[in-house]
Amino acid sequence: MEIAERLRRVEDRIAKAAERAGRDPSEITLVAVSKTVEPERIRQAVGAGVQVLGENRVQEARDKIKELGRIAQWHMIGHLQKNKAKYVAELFDMLHSLDDLPLLDALCKRLEKLGKEAFPTLVEVKLSPEETKHGCDPRELLALAKEASSRPQVKLLGLMTIAPYSEDPEVARPCFRRLRELRDELQDYLGVALPHLSMGMSGDFEVAIEEGSTMVRIGTAIFGERVYGCKLD
Repeated sequence: MEIAERLRRVEDRIAKAAERAGRDPSEITLVAVSKTVEPERIRQAVGAGVQVLGENRVQEARDKIKELGRIAQWHMIGHLQKNKAKYVAELFDMLHSLDDLPLLDALCKRLEKLGKEAFPTLVEVKLSPEETKHGCDPRELLALAKEASSRPQVKLLGLMTIAPYSEDPEVARPCFRRLRELRDELQDYLGVALPHLSMGMSGDFEVAIEEGSTMVRIGTAIFGERVYGCKLD
Protein backbone atom coordinates (compact mmCIF):
# COMPACT_ATOMS: atom_id res chain seq x y z
CA MET A 1 0.00 0.00 0.00
CA GLU A 2 1.29 3.47 -0.88
CA ILE A 3 2.12 5.91 1.89
CA ALA A 4 -0.50 8.38 0.62
CA GLU A 5 -3.22 5.73 0.84
CA ARG A 6 -2.12 4.70 4.32
CA LEU A 7 -2.18 8.33 5.40
CA ARG A 8 -5.71 8.85 4.07
CA ARG A 9 -6.91 5.80 5.99
CA VAL A 10 -5.33 7.04 9.20
CA GLU A 11 -6.84 10.49 8.73
CA ASP A 12 -10.25 8.92 8.19
CA ARG A 13 -9.90 6.87 11.38
CA ILE A 14 -8.86 10.00 13.29
CA ALA A 15 -11.92 11.86 12.02
CA LYS A 16 -14.30 9.04 12.92
CA ALA A 17 -12.81 8.66 16.42
CA ALA A 18 -13.16 12.39 16.98
CA GLU A 19 -16.76 12.34 15.83
CA ARG A 20 -17.57 9.48 18.21
CA ALA A 21 -16.21 11.61 21.05
CA GLY A 22 -18.10 14.71 19.92
CA ARG A 23 -14.87 16.46 18.98
CA ASP A 24 -13.70 18.42 15.97
CA PRO A 25 -11.07 16.39 14.05
CA SER A 26 -9.14 19.61 13.45
CA GLU A 27 -8.27 19.61 17.18
CA ILE A 28 -6.02 16.59 16.65
CA THR A 29 -2.49 16.84 15.26
CA LEU A 30 -1.08 13.84 13.46
CA VAL A 31 2.61 13.33 14.25
CA ALA A 32 4.01 10.93 11.65
CA VAL A 33 6.70 8.94 13.45
CA SER A 34 9.55 8.67 10.99
CA LYS A 35 12.15 6.79 13.04
CA THR A 36 14.03 4.27 10.86
CA VAL A 37 12.23 5.64 7.78
CA GLU A 38 14.52 6.65 4.94
CA PRO A 39 14.41 10.26 3.63
CA GLU A 40 12.72 9.48 0.32
CA ARG A 41 9.73 7.87 2.02
CA ILE A 42 9.55 10.82 4.42
CA ARG A 43 9.40 13.12 1.39
CA GLN A 44 6.51 11.03 0.06
CA ALA A 45 4.63 11.39 3.34
CA VAL A 46 5.11 15.14 3.41
CA GLY A 47 4.03 15.33 -0.22
CA ALA A 48 0.88 13.42 0.74
CA GLY A 49 0.05 15.95 3.45
CA VAL A 50 2.05 15.13 6.60
CA GLN A 51 2.90 18.38 8.40
CA VAL A 52 4.58 17.09 11.57
CA LEU A 53 7.32 14.46 11.81
CA GLY A 54 8.29 12.73 15.05
CA GLU A 55 11.76 11.34 15.72
CA ASN A 56 13.03 9.28 18.66
CA ARG A 57 16.80 9.57 18.34
CA VAL A 58 18.85 12.72 18.02
CA GLN A 59 21.58 11.47 15.69
CA GLU A 60 19.14 9.88 13.27
CA ALA A 61 17.01 13.01 13.26
CA ARG A 62 20.02 15.27 12.81
CA ASP A 63 21.07 13.40 9.67
CA LYS A 64 17.57 13.51 8.23
CA ILE A 65 17.04 17.18 8.97
CA LYS A 66 20.38 17.97 7.37
CA GLU A 67 19.29 16.16 4.21
CA LEU A 68 15.61 17.11 4.10
CA GLY A 69 15.58 20.53 5.71
CA ARG A 70 12.47 22.11 7.21
CA ILE A 71 9.99 20.29 4.99
CA ALA A 72 7.70 19.89 8.01
CA GLN A 73 7.76 20.48 11.74
CA TRP A 74 10.15 18.15 13.55
CA HIS A 75 9.14 16.94 17.02
CA MET A 76 11.41 15.08 19.43
CA ILE A 77 9.24 12.35 20.93
CA GLY A 78 11.81 9.89 22.32
CA HIS A 79 13.59 9.59 25.63
CA LEU A 80 16.26 12.28 25.84
CA GLN A 81 19.52 12.34 27.77
CA LYS A 82 20.45 15.76 29.07
CA ASN A 83 23.69 15.85 27.04
CA LYS A 84 21.53 15.77 23.90
CA ALA A 85 19.38 18.72 24.98
CA LYS A 86 21.48 21.14 22.95
CA TYR A 87 20.53 19.34 19.74
CA VAL A 88 16.84 19.48 20.57
CA ALA A 89 17.08 23.24 21.07
CA GLU A 90 18.80 23.62 17.71
CA LEU A 91 16.95 21.10 15.54
CA PHE A 92 13.41 20.57 16.74
CA ASP A 93 10.20 22.56 16.87
CA MET A 94 8.80 20.80 19.94
CA LEU A 95 9.83 18.39 22.71
CA HIS A 96 7.33 15.79 23.90
CA SER A 97 9.55 14.02 26.44
CA LEU A 98 10.72 16.34 29.21
CA ASP A 99 10.96 14.04 32.22
CA ASP A 100 13.20 15.54 34.92
CA LEU A 101 14.75 18.74 36.26
CA PRO A 102 18.33 18.10 35.01
CA LEU A 103 17.00 17.81 31.46
CA LEU A 104 14.95 20.97 31.92
CA ASP A 105 18.03 22.81 33.17
CA ALA A 106 20.15 21.62 30.23
CA LEU A 107 17.47 22.51 27.71
CA CYS A 108 16.88 25.98 29.14
CA LYS A 109 20.60 26.69 29.26
CA ARG A 110 20.97 25.89 25.57
CA LEU A 111 17.85 27.76 24.57
CA GLU A 112 19.10 30.81 26.43
CA LYS A 113 22.42 30.65 24.55
CA LEU A 114 20.50 30.51 21.28
CA GLY A 115 18.31 33.43 22.31
CA LYS A 116 15.17 31.32 22.12
CA GLU A 117 12.14 31.62 24.37
CA ALA A 118 8.85 29.78 24.80
CA PHE A 119 10.08 26.54 23.22
CA PRO A 120 7.03 24.24 22.99
CA THR A 121 7.41 21.45 25.55
CA LEU A 122 5.41 18.57 27.00
CA VAL A 123 6.19 16.60 30.16
CA GLU A 124 6.28 12.85 29.63
CA VAL A 125 4.57 10.95 32.45
CA LYS A 126 5.28 7.27 33.14
CA LEU A 127 1.93 5.58 33.63
CA SER A 128 2.99 2.11 32.52
CA PRO A 129 4.76 -0.43 34.76
CA GLU A 130 6.93 -1.60 31.85
CA GLU A 131 10.62 -1.01 32.51
CA THR A 132 11.20 0.03 28.90
CA LYS A 133 8.91 3.03 29.30
CA HIS A 134 10.29 6.39 30.39
CA GLY A 135 8.79 9.49 31.95
CA CYS A 136 8.30 11.48 35.09
CA ASP A 137 6.84 9.68 38.09
CA PRO A 138 3.30 11.03 38.59
CA ARG A 139 4.23 11.89 42.18
CA GLU A 140 6.95 14.22 40.86
CA LEU A 141 4.88 15.74 38.08
CA LEU A 142 3.65 18.79 39.96
CA ALA A 143 7.14 19.92 40.95
CA LEU A 144 8.51 19.46 37.43
CA ALA A 145 5.55 21.13 35.75
CA LYS A 146 5.62 24.03 38.19
CA GLU A 147 9.31 24.61 37.50
CA ALA A 148 8.90 24.28 33.73
CA SER A 149 6.00 26.73 33.70
CA SER A 150 8.23 29.29 35.45
CA ARG A 151 11.02 29.16 32.86
CA PRO A 152 10.81 31.73 30.04
CA GLN A 153 12.90 29.53 27.75
CA VAL A 154 10.18 26.87 27.51
CA LYS A 155 6.44 26.96 27.03
CA LEU A 156 4.77 24.11 28.87
CA LEU A 157 1.82 23.01 26.74
CA GLY A 158 0.71 19.72 28.26
CA LEU A 159 1.60 16.09 28.88
CA MET A 160 2.67 12.98 26.99
CA THR A 161 2.57 9.28 27.80
CA ILE A 162 3.06 5.86 26.23
CA ALA A 163 0.48 3.29 27.21
CA PRO A 164 1.33 -0.33 28.06
CA TYR A 165 1.65 -2.48 24.96
CA SER A 166 -1.32 -4.70 24.18
CA GLU A 167 -3.04 -6.03 21.10
CA ASP A 168 -6.29 -4.84 22.69
CA PRO A 169 -6.44 -1.01 22.47
CA GLU A 170 -8.92 -0.90 25.34
CA VAL A 171 -6.09 -1.84 27.71
CA ALA A 172 -4.66 1.63 27.07
CA ARG A 173 -7.85 3.52 27.96
CA PRO A 174 -7.25 3.85 31.75
CA CYS A 175 -3.75 5.16 31.05
CA PHE A 176 -5.02 7.81 28.64
CA ARG A 177 -7.83 8.78 30.99
CA ARG A 178 -5.39 9.16 33.86
CA LEU A 179 -3.14 11.45 31.82
CA ARG A 180 -6.11 13.67 31.02
CA GLU A 181 -7.03 13.80 34.71
CA LEU A 182 -3.46 14.74 35.65
CA ARG A 183 -3.46 17.47 33.02
CA ASP A 184 -6.74 18.87 34.33
CA GLU A 185 -5.42 18.86 37.90
CA LEU A 186 -2.25 20.66 36.81
CA GLN A 187 -4.21 23.30 34.95
CA ASP A 188 -6.27 24.04 38.01
CA TYR A 189 -3.27 24.13 40.33
CA LEU A 190 -0.94 26.16 38.12
CA GLY A 191 -3.60 28.41 36.65
CA VAL A 192 -2.21 28.00 33.14
CA ALA A 193 -3.64 26.47 29.98
CA LEU A 194 -2.20 23.07 29.08
CA PRO A 195 -4.00 22.36 25.83
CA HIS A 196 -2.11 19.31 24.60
CA LEU A 197 -2.18 15.61 25.40
CA SER A 198 0.28 13.62 23.28
CA MET A 199 -1.01 10.08 23.55
CA GLY A 200 -1.93 7.28 21.21
CA MET A 201 0.08 5.36 18.63
CA SER A 202 -0.75 3.10 15.68
CA GLY A 203 -2.39 0.42 17.82
CA ASP A 204 -4.45 2.59 20.16
CA PHE A 205 -4.81 6.12 18.79
CA GLU A 206 -8.57 5.92 18.36
CA VAL A 207 -9.05 5.16 22.07
CA ALA A 208 -6.62 7.99 22.87
CA ILE A 209 -8.68 10.43 20.82
CA GLU A 210 -11.84 9.32 22.62
CA GLU A 211 -10.05 10.12 25.89
CA GLY A 212 -8.93 13.59 24.82
CA SER A 213 -5.67 13.23 22.87
CA THR A 214 -4.69 16.26 20.82
CA MET A 215 -1.53 14.71 19.32
CA VAL A 216 -1.34 11.14 18.06
CA ARG A 217 2.07 9.67 17.22
CA ILE A 218 1.61 7.26 14.34
CA GLY A 219 4.36 5.47 12.47
CA THR A 220 3.58 1.90 11.39
CA ALA A 221 0.05 2.68 10.18
CA ILE A 222 1.54 5.27 7.79
CA PHE A 223 4.94 3.90 6.84
CA GLY A 224 4.36 0.16 7.27
CA GLU A 225 6.36 -2.22 9.42
CA ARG A 226 9.69 -0.77 10.46
CA VAL A 227 12.99 -1.89 9.00
CA TYR A 228 15.65 -1.32 11.62
CA GLY A 229 18.52 -0.50 9.33
CA CYS A 230 19.09 3.20 9.96
CA LYS A 231 22.16 4.42 11.78
CA LEU A 232 21.11 5.27 15.31
CA ASP A 233 22.91 7.07 18.10
